[in-house]
Amino acid sequence: MMNEKLLKNDWIFLALCFILGIVGEEAFFKDQIGISYFVFIILFYTVFFWRFRKFPFSHQRVGYFVLICIWLLTAGYYLYDTQLFYALNIVVIPALVIFHLSLVTSSKNRVWHNLYFLFYTLLRVIEGLRYHVFFTKYIINLSKKGNQRNFAVWKKIILGITISVPVLFIVLNLLISADAQFERLVKEIPYLFSLNVELLIRTIIIFVYTFGFFGFMQALLIKNNKIIQKEGPINPLSMDGVVTLTVLLLLDFVYIAFVAVQFTYFFSGSLEDGFTYAEYARRGFFELLFVTMINLSVTTGAILLSRTIYGMLKMFIRIALSVLVLSSVVLLISAFMRMMLYEEAYGFTFTRVLAHSFMIFLTVIFAYTLVKIWLENLSLFHFYFIAALVYYVGINVVNIDQFVVQQNIKRYEITGEIDIYYLNNLSDTGTLGLIDLYQSGANIPGLEELLKQRKAERLYLKSTSWQSYNLTRMKTYNELGKLNF
Repeated sequence: MMNEKLLKNDWIFLALCFILGIVGEEAFFKDQIGISYFVFIILFYTVFFWRFRKFPFSHQRVGYFVLICIWLLTAGYYLYDTQLFYALNIVVIPALVIFHLSLVTSSKNRVWHNLYFLFYTLLRVIEGLRYHVFFTKYIINLSKKGNQRNFAVWKKIILGITISVPVLFIVLNLLISADAQFERLVKEIPYLFSLNVELLIRTIIIFVYTFGFFGFMQALLIKNNKIIQKEGPINPLSMDGVVTLTVLLLLDFVYIAFVAVQFTYFFSGSLEDGFTYAEYARRGFFELLFVTMINLSVTTGAILLSRTIYGMLKMFIRIALSVLVLSSVVLLISAFMRMMLYEEAYGFTFTRVLAHSFMIFLTVIFAYTLVKIWLENLSLFHFYFIAALVYYVGINVVNIDQFVVQQNIKRYEITGEIDIYYLNNLSDTGTLGLIDLYQSGANIPGLEELLKQRKAERLYLKSTSWQSYNLTRMKTYNELGKLNF
């Protein structure tokens, strides 16, 4: 049940949410996002912890872990300028904030590491929308009470305005005729009421933020667990054991044959006639990665659907699953080596390094899944969520652009080959790498001309507002200014 009356703290909280709405509009819609995201998150959680200062938080260990991840991701907008993460985190960070707030305000006996908790989080968001309905009705009721008391006063005011209009019309015309300065002043009055589209849009955004924050957190503060806790045991989904084993054995047979082919020429160092290493790597990498993802889905599904199977059939399914997992690891190793060959031939890029890191992440996931096959008490979702969050935050924090630049410079020192135009288009981190190459005396055709062009454009890097301030962009701006050609 929603509160029937808003208390003093509710109105103070609404005012704080309005301030948050103003800051949010300034942070995200005024200019390019930089340090403004980190500032906003600090202010947002300050308001949250004030509102919930007497609330008994639950799941605090994982809650603090998610909170640290949120702060690290927002700090990336200040520290780095990776375009992919700039776009992704606009969605990821709000999703994590909603998850975190739903987590720490849920009941202590609620299990969070399953898919049902995602449904619970969605219900919290819906409750926030429902709170807006209650709040609107509450304001309407207040206005009705006020109208009943002040109706007579407003009738008199309107009557007075009606009587004064003819008199004002005559007086204004006489005064306008008497003074040219007063005439200009009166003519400017309509412009004061002209529609400012930008101001209207900004105002709408502020109110959307205000009532979005207010409604969601007010709903979290209200303990209403009736619709979110299903009573009684939940019957697990299951699949026939013979069907499951048949599917797994067929997949195992195909993968064992494929792995045998891999060992005959790829791992031995020889290749099929007519293929170079680079062509071979390009030909099969994404196919292997896609197959590996299918295997992970099949393995996870088989584990969940075979929980009600026992005896020797269960043992054979475990063995078949283990073979599938080990085959998948071999596929990952093959894909990893293909990508290494491709990088040796064409150099390092953001996408290739990201693919490498993702394969390492999948290897960790498969290793845990292999243990889960034999130890049923382990939770897949718990580990998958923690591992995925650690991986995603990790690739944000380590600055992949910087790693790509360093590896390409090392490759240049060995082979004398480097794609300066890719580094120039990579990010400002790539430009810093080109500056280091130029200052080291590297004789690369086109490098000096490229840096001259970037120096001519350096004013675009300078932050024109506090919102867009970024450490990497400012460092690039300063380093370009020091170049003397």
